Amino acid sequence: MKSHLKGLVLAGLTSSAALFASAASAVEIEYWQYFFDARVDAMETLIANFEAANPDITVTMTHFPYADYRTKVAAAIPAGEGPDVVQLFYGWLNDYVEAELIQPLPADTFPAAQIDAEFFPMVQAMKDGDAYWALPTAVRSLALFYNERLLEEAGLDGPPETLDEMMAAAAAMTKTDAAGNITQVGITAGMTAQDHHWWREGLVRQNGGEPYVDDYRTVNYDSDAGVAALEFYTNMFLGDPPVTAIGFMDEPQAAFKAGRAGMHIDGSFRIGSLADQRGLNWGVTELPANSDGMRSNYSSYWVNAITTKAEGERYEASVKFMEYITSDEAMQIWLDVVGELPAKPSVGLTEENANDDTFGPFIRGLAYANTTKFANESGQRQLMVEMVERIQLEGMAPAESLAIAAEAEQQLLDEYYAE
Repeated sequence: MKSHLKGLVLAGLTSSAALFASAASAVEIEYWQYFFDARVDAMETLIANFEAANPDITVTMTHFPYADYRTKVAAAIPAGEGPDVVQLFYGWLNDYVEAELIQPLPADTFPAAQIDAEFFPMVQAMKDGDAYWALPTAVRSLALFYNERLLEEAGLDGPPETLDEMMAAAAAMTKTDAAGNITQVGITAGMTAQDHHWWREGLVRQNGGEPYVDDYRTVNYDSDAGVAALEFYTNMFLGDPPVTAIGFMDEPQAAFKAGRAGMHIDGSFRIGSLADQRGLNWGVTELPANSDGMRSNYSSYWVNAITTKAEGERYEASVKFMEYITSDEAMQIWLDVVGELPAKPSVGLTEENANDDTFGPFIRGLAYANTTKFANESGQRQLMVEMVERIQLEGMAPAESLAIAAEAEQQLLDEYYAE
């Protein structure tokens, strides 16, 4: 008996020593992303899964407010600090490459031909020659969220299928006080949110136009189609009567979450936060079609990349981590927790996911979505904000304000590509 107990003690000591040795020799890497509660929750799950399968690697996650994120990344990596694996918006790729903040993914682990075959085609914007610089876990599209209670209260049988039906539904759900001030909007509005994407890739195309040509290097929305799209959009808050108000409750998504908006156009990433909103009964449907039945959508994605800080053991660990967070398993977890769509058809287009009441409208929207190639996403968005402000605050005609925006954006693009 004593001999047996001694053996158990020795075995325990040996096991403990092995664990301490493993912990001492573990490679630690840093992962950075911007703060969005559902995305943080999803990444915590992925990190836990990865560390369980790779006990010799520890992943530390750091997140920052969106407004500070790019500045933090740009300052940390050149100083040899910050992330080994970083999350970035697809439209920022050129900036990160030129600033030497990231390095190409190893071709032996991420062969371009395999990625081309397995991922949705939109990710090929991350490829340069035979090498990929970054890959997404998920992709995004837009859809129309609706408040089921407000829809029923207005006597509507279901969500709108067309743009005309959407405007009629918005009018039915708009409420004002005795002074005529809007107290409940039929639909949210604001170019600072997702509306600038909806306007470019949705409304302009549904009016027969094409927002850009020459691989998004030439502005093309200063046209009859662009004017018609802008008039439709501004009529939502300048019409008689208006069905929304710019700046209502500060943020469009905040108004919808508070139950003060009948409809709201947003990305699939909004699902996670809405699901946690107590007392809000909501549904989601595809973006409304035009009078001819044509639908158009916008797709985008955030990608993960290995930074130039990662070297030696940290580089090898970062490659392993990249493999996992771009796997089928990781994509399904990201869909379940965040609501963003899997970047591979093998996950996104399963019968269960494609026909899901919540995820399905976004997944189906990928079939008719376009991905804007931004030179400067924030700068180009701001020009859309100013375009609407000139109409709203200064009373400028939509065609005139549109022409000013188009000229300014073309100058921005010309300066960017000239470099």
